[in-house]
Amino acid sequence: MATVQSWSGVEVRALREAKRMSIREFAAHLGVSERMISKWEAGRESIRPRPVNQAALDTCLTRSDPDTKARFSLLTGDSLVPGSGENVQVEPIGSSQVHHPADGSLMVKVDGSVFLSGPSNTPVWIPDFYIDVYPVSNADYARFIVATGHAPPHHWPDGRHPAELVDHPVVFVTWEDAAAYAAWAGKALPTSQQWEKAARGTRGTVYPWGDQPTPAKCNVRENGVGQTTRRDCYQSGASPYGVYDLCGNVWEWCATESKPGRRELRGGAWTSPFNRATPSSFNDAAVSMCDDDTGFRCVAPVEAFGGREAK
Repeated sequence: MATVQSWSGVEVRALREAKRMSIREFAAHLGVSERMISKWEAGRESIRPRPVNQAALDTCLTRSDPDTKARFSLLTGDSLVPGSGENVQVEPIGSSQVHHPADGSLMVKVDGSVFLSGPSNTPVWIPDFYIDVYPVSNADYARFIVATGHAPPHHWPDGRHPAELVDHPVVFVTWEDAAAYAAWAGKALPTSQQWEKAARGTRGTVYPWGDQPTPAKCNVRENGVGQTTRRDCYQSGASPYGVYDLCGNVWEWCATESKPGRRELRGGAWTSPFNRATPSSFNDAAVSMCDDDTGFRCVAPVEAFGGREAK
C-alpha cells in the first residue's frame, strides 16, 4: 500500500481534496481544528504536522477507498512511496473480528488514530487495541466462576444465572469482580478513552450510530423495557466498529480511576434517562458499588492475537 514519507501542507490538501471533504469535514474526520487544517494547507511545503497528526493522516490515507487513493496519487505526483501491497483491498472499519484465545469472546480491532474525546471534543491519540463486541454475558461470567471459584452475583438462585438471561449482560458486579474476570481472561478493563473511541469512532459522533438523538436505538429508561436485554438486540445502535450496547443496557466499568477508590463508568443503562447514555458523559462510582444496571466489557492488546488474520 502506498504511503507518504513525510506529510506537508501539500499532501494534507491533496488528501482532503481526494476525499472530497470541506475543511470543516476533514478537520472533524481527523479530530483537529479547522484552523489547524487551514494553517497546514497555507504553509504548503514549509509545514510539517506533529508526529501524532502525521500518524492520523497515515491512518486516514490507509483507510481510504481505492478511488480516493488514485485521486490522491494524481494530486501529489511522486510524493507516495510504493509498498508491497498496492492491490490489497482496504478492510472496512469494524471488519477485523477475532475470538479471544482465553475466554472465546468476539472482539474487534480499533485501529490507532486521533479521535474526539469528552464533552469538549479534545483530539486524543489512542494506539491499536481490541475490544469485546458485546458486554460480558451471564454465560461468560458463569465460565469464569467455574474456573476460578469466584463468588457468583448475589441474585443468581443457587449460584446459577436464570436460563432466560444467558445472553444478557452480567450485573451486580463490583469493579473488583470485573477486574478479576479481565485478569482471568488475560485481558483488561478499557480505559475511559478506549471505551469512548470504540463508541464514537474517529469522526467523534455524539452517539455510536451518529449525531441524531434516537432513544429507540438503545435500552434506556424512555423505552420502558424495565430490565436488561440480550446483548445483540439493538443492531441499529452499534458503533462504527460494530460494537454493541455502548449506549444503554448496562453501565460499564472502566479501568480509569477518577478518585482514590472510584472508577469511571460509561454508557448509561436500562435504568438511565437517554441523556445520561451519551458516550462522552462522565460518571463514576466506588469500586465496591454493586447494582442491577452495572456490568463491563474487556479490551486486549493486538499482541494477544499473535498477528493472526481476523476471521
